Amino acid sequence: MSTSISTAFVATFDAEVKQAYQGAAKLFGTIRTKTGVVGSTHRFPKLGKGLAQPRIPQTDVVPMNVQHSNVTATLEDWSAPEYSDVYDLQKINFDERKELKTAIASAMGRRNDQLILDAADAGASATQVDDNVGGTNSGVNTAKLRRAKRLMDAAGVPATDRTFVHSAVGLEQLLGETDATSSDFNTVKALVNGELSTWLGFKFVMIEDRDEGGLDLTANIRKNFAYHKQALGLAVGIDMRTEMNYVPEKTSWLINGMFSAGSVGIDSNGIIEVLSYEV
Repeated sequence: MSTSISTAFVATFDAEVKQAYQGAAKLFGTIRTKTGVVGSTHRFPKLGKGLAQPRIPQTDVVPMNVQHSNVTATLEDWSAPEYSDVYDLQKINFDERKELKTAIASAMGRRNDQLILDAADAGASATQVDDNVGGTNSGVNTAKLRRAKRLMDAAGVPATDRTFVHSAVGLEQLLGETDATSSDFNTVKALVNGELSTWLGFKFVMIEDRDEGGLDLTANIRKNFAYHKQALGLAVGIDMRTEMNYVPEKTSWLINGMFSAGSVGIDSNGIIEVLSYEV
């Protein structure tokens, strides 16, 4: 790779990483997102409920006094840098640009997911689905999902745009549930590919074990989350982008992926913590 890398190459690399990043971030698009944020914080507005009143002829109307509030997401800055040595590039027989693109995009995608998971953990409703629902020390099961659905339904959470985030063990447990895999109960043929896409109104997303933290596992108790798209917010100040700079002292290109974002729970009624037992 020449030390006079072209602008076109940089632009192409940045576009490829951005595309891969959006594919690597599993929770991308499942929550409310605000881009182009200026400043270190962003406030997501929250509107309360109103109550219609009977009309009494020839009397003044009484305002519902709907409560207005907001929650604040604090943006954090992240980077994923790596060096590409000029000499090494002449000695390898693989496309390092492709490998670096994947590594940078995956690292940034996982970090974006972690911001959302941490916000879900902090903003979840005090009413959780206990790990004993559906059996003592039980895993992810039909009873837990039905309970999460019922809690959302009772709180008036819209039936669309619901997501259930679980671990690999949780998926294994759920695939052992007849209700989830039998065509008598579910039109999704879960056992064909060994995964679930949608069921009981939830879009299922599996989060693997991650160095960033992933889904918390403490003393065999895993925290899974059921949430509605409007119940969590992601504020993006600097959208995912890359830059390349030649560092003469290292005879290498420094390739860096960067973004600035923050996530926060907006409505706890739409975020349900579902505990499961894992061994």
